[in-house]
Amino acid sequence: MDMMNGAAVWVALAVVFVAAVITKIARANPPSSSKLPPPPVVGTSTIGLVRAVLTKGIRGMLEEQYTKLGSVFTIHFLGMKTTFLIGPEASAHFYQGLEPNVSNANFQFTVPMFGKSVMMGVDAATRAEQHRFYVDALKSSNLKRHVGPMQQEVEKFFARWGEQGTVDLKKELKQLFVLISARCLLGQEVRDTMFEEVSSTFRELVDNGFHFSCVMFPYAPTPWTRARDRAHVKLYKIFSDIIKARRSSNRVVDDVLQNIMDSKYKNGRPTTEEEVTGLVLTVLLAAHHTSSNSTTWTAACLLNHPRWMEAVIQEQQQIIHKYGDSLDFDALLEMGVLQRCIKEALRVHPPISMLFRTVNKSLAVRTKEGSEYEIPSGYTLASPLVMNSYLPHIYKDADVYDPDRFGPERMEDKAGGKFSYISFSGGRHACAGEAYAYLQAKVMWSHLLRNFDMKLVSPYPKTNWRDITMEPIGPVTVSYKRRQLPKAVMEN
Repeated sequence: MDMMNGAAVWVALAVVFVAAVITKIARANPPSSSKLPPPPVVGTSTIGLVRAVLTKGIRGMLEEQYTKLGSVFTIHFLGMKTTFLIGPEASAHFYQGLEPNVSNANFQFTVPMFGKSVMMGVDAATRAEQHRFYVDALKSSNLKRHVGPMQQEVEKFFARWGEQGTVDLKKELKQLFVLISARCLLGQEVRDTMFEEVSSTFRELVDNGFHFSCVMFPYAPTPWTRARDRAHVKLYKIFSDIIKARRSSNRVVDDVLQNIMDSKYKNGRPTTEEEVTGLVLTVLLAAHHTSSNSTTWTAACLLNHPRWMEAVIQEQQQIIHKYGDSLDFDALLEMGVLQRCIKEALRVHPPISMLFRTVNKSLAVRTKEGSEYEIPSGYTLASPLVMNSYLPHIYKDADVYDPDRFGPERMEDKAGGKFSYISFSGGRHACAGEAYAYLQAKVMWSHLLRNFDMKLVSPYPKTNWRDITMEPIGPVTVSYKRRQLPKAVMEN
C-alpha cells in the first residue's frame, strides 16, 4: 500500500475522533425532551470491531451489523459514538440536513491545507456561496469550453504510446488527469511553465495533510504539519502571482481559475487571492481523486466484460457516423452507453468508502423498517457508500457489473429513491463537479476506444475494502495495439 492508502482506515477513525472532540467542546444544546429511543448500539468491543474491519473489511463489518440491527445503528469506539445510516430513507437526514444542525466539523483538519478563508475555515453561509462559485464555474456553458483543451491533452498524452505495448493503466491515467486538471482547472500558465513544480508541491500538500498525525493534531509541530504548511505557502505564492498578473493585465482565460477569480459574493465583494487559491486547490483534489479512480475502475470493468466493451465501441461508431472524427460537447452528451458504464463502475467501486458529518442538534430518523430513533447532539453521522451502493432491494444482483440497471427500462437508482445513488454525494452536498468528471472521462475513453485495441493482462484488480479510499490494489496492466477505427468506419 502507498502512504495515503495504508493509513486510510486509521484516517477514517481519526476523523470520527476529531468530530467527537469538536462536538463535545462546542456542544451547547439542552438535553432533548424527545421520547424517541436512540438507535440500537452494536454490542461488540473495540478489539472486536478492529478485528472485524481488518478481517472482513469495512463493507463486511457493516453488512453484518445491518443484518442484525437494521438500517440505523450506532457504533461506540473509544468513547466516540457514530450512527450509520443505511439506505435512501435514512440517508435523507445526512444529505438534506441543514447547517448548523448537521455539519462537516469533522473535516477541520483540511483548514491548514486549503486556508482559513475557504470551505471548512468559514461559516456555513459563506461556504454555501463558495459552493455556488463551483456550480457556476462547472455549469454546461463553461464545460463546453473545456472539451477542446481536454482533447488536446489526451491526444498529446497517448501519442507517447507506441504501435503496441503494455502499460500500467492506473499509473498512466493518474498522470493524464493531472495534466488535464493543470490545463482546465489551474490554467495555461501552470500547464506550460510550472506543471512539475505545482504538481509535486500539491502532492506534498495532500500526502502530508492527510497523514494520520495531521488529521488527529492538525496544528501540532510535527514534521508532517511543517511539510504541509510549507507546501501551502509555496502554492499560495504561485497562484497569487498568477492572479495578480491576470488582473493587472485584464487578461481573461477560459479555465476554472479564471471563473473563480471573477466570482463575487452576494454583497458584491470579489474573491481574494487567498480565497481563489484555496478554492482551486480544493476542486483540484476532488477532481483528480474521483476522475483517476473512476476511469481506472471503468477500464477494469469494460476490459473484464467483453459485452460492454463491444457496446461502447458500437456507440462510438454511431457517433462517428453522425459527427465524423470531430469530438464536441453535443457528441459527448449522446454517449449514453459510455455514461452508464462509468456510472456503474462508480457504483461498484465508489470513490470513497464513507462520508461523515457531525450532529449539532438532535434529530429524529425513520428507518426503512418503520422504526423511529433520535440521534443525539454530539454524535457523528456516517453514510457508508460501500453499503448503500450494494443494497439488494434497490440493485438487482448488486455485485454484478450491469450498466443496464441505469437504462430507461430499469432506472434502478430512480426507482429506489432520491438517495439510492450517491457516488457524487447528494442533496445539499451534491458534488458540483459531477458533469466535469463525466466529461473528461468520456473525452479520454472516446480516444482510447477509437484508436486502440486493449486487453487486461493482470487479474481483475481487487478492492481494498479496508481502506477509506477505493483504489484498485496493485497495477492494472493492459496490453494495447493501435488501430484506426474512425477512418475504417467512415470508409465503410
